[in-house]
Amino acid sequence: MMNRLYNSLEPRVMDDDMLKLAVGEQGPQEEAGQLAKQEGILFKDVLSLQLDFQNILRIDNLWQFENLRKLQLDNNIIERIEGLENLTHLVWLDLSFNNIEAIEGLDTLVNLEDLSLFNNRISKIDSLDALVKLQVLSLGNNQISNMMNIIYLRRFKDLRALGLSGNPMAEAEDYRMLIWAYLPDLVYLDSRRIDEHMKEQAEIKHQYSIDELKHRENLIRVRLEDEQARQKELEEHKAAFVEHLNGSFLFDSMYAEDVEGNKLACLPSVGELLEAYKDKFVIICLNIFEYGLKQQEKRKAELDTFNECIHEAIQENQEQGKQRIAKFEEKHVLVGPTLPVLFPASCYVGARATVGLNPMEGQ
Repeated sequence: MMNRLYNSLEPRVMDDDMLKLAVGEQGPQEEAGQLAKQEGILFKDVLSLQLDFQNILRIDNLWQFENLRKLQLDNNIIERIEGLENLTHLVWLDLSFNNIEAIEGLDTLVNLEDLSLFNNRISKIDSLDALVKLQVLSLGNNQISNMMNIIYLRRFKDLRALGLSGNPMAEAEDYRMLIWAYLPDLVYLDSRRIDEHMKEQAEIKHQYSIDELKHRENLIRVRLEDEQARQKELEEHKAAFVEHLNGSFLFDSMYAEDVEGNKLACLPSVGELLEAYKDKFVIICLNIFEYGLKQQEKRKAELDTFNECIHEAIQENQEQGKQRIAKFEEKHVLVGPTLPVLFPASCYVGARATVGLNPMEGQ
């Protein structure tokens, strides 16, 4: 295990000097490299960064790499996944051969497709919910023992390759059959292509358990959709300033802690009066609710009209500006001496794109 060889060295901090050195070494070489160095390489232009075998203890100072697509941090002594919040464009992340004990800090990496956590100290598969585009997941040589971790991975509909060999769970007799059955869209398991016939046999063997699991998943999905619909409706009501006015919520909340009112309600005939008062109160609330929604629609229509007018005005001004520039160029054509072309445009773009730079930046 290569990262263990670095334990005798002093743990290193991921600072600007380390990052600048890595970017410079991995940047364009020869003439293209000289051109890039003269111009200066900005961290925000870097698309790929390799920081393996650096004895890094903590992930830090990566916030400027906002356009990074590929990050290699394998074979270090990293203990926690952190400091990746700004890398929202990251597609490929390698954290293998480290000392990570828990999956965390990945909530903003919504574009991640390939994640390697091979050879760490992870005991549970979780905290990957945000990785909706995940296709490849390597978790081999960890400490995952519970086969129920497989159920968690069913939410990743694009997952096609999974590595779990080297975990205690991989020693189970029914290990492969369970994974084939519970993850039917998987194509590769532990670097081997899954045989379709074996997958069908696994599904038949575990049919009852799968049907029961699907039923539970459907119930959860329905509850989640209902909750999302209620939340969306509440947000619409808040925008109209009429939240909780479409029922007796306001009345009930006012009387919930009214000790005196509750005592009076126990007197003869007071309960009937209170119910009548509640009915009238709710009717008024509903009238306010309907009025608020109508006014919100009116405001929305006015705002849409306003934004449309602004958009038309901007387009009109831009068109007028183009016409004036065209007239100016017709009247004042300036012909300067032809300068020799030192570098083809394709060479310049290639210099920026060679090793992880954004070729369109600054154009």
